[in-house]
Amino acid sequence: MTGGEVAGILVAVFWAILVSFIALVLVRLAQTLKAATKLVADVTEQAVPLLADASATVRSAHSQLARVDSIAADVQEVTANASALSSTVSSAFGGPLVKVAAFGYGVRRAIGRKGAPAEPGPETTVFTGRAVGKKLPSARRGSRRTRGKG
Repeated sequence: MTGGEVAGILVAVFWAILVSFIALVLVRLAQTLKAATKLVADVTEQAVPLLADASATVRSAHSQLARVDSIAADVQEVTANASALSSTVSSAFGGPLVKVAAFGYGVRRAIGRKGAPAEPGPETTVFTGRAVGKKLPSARRGSRRTRGKG
């Protein structure tokens, strides 16, 4: 055998090994493509019913929102009517009611002062117009100027 024949055989063997590797890669690629095709078909098969359910849910939500919108419009109308009624009642009865309440307060105060002493003594403390016979604890007797400083 000559050197050219040996070189030809070596080249042929390397080509055979290279073709085998390429064939193996192509077989694996074909398997991957088959798996991807099956996966896409399964996803499509499951996605169609899900999209139909989602569409039905969106339609239902739209109808509920329309109902809520009509309810909100009714509530707004009722609120406007209540506001108008309140202002009407306030303008019609507000002045006389305030006068009656002030008169009642004045009468109560006049009757209450009839039996009470004119000026509270140093041992009593005044709360909302009434004289109470107890002194406040020393911690509560401080003036506003001395509170919080220390």
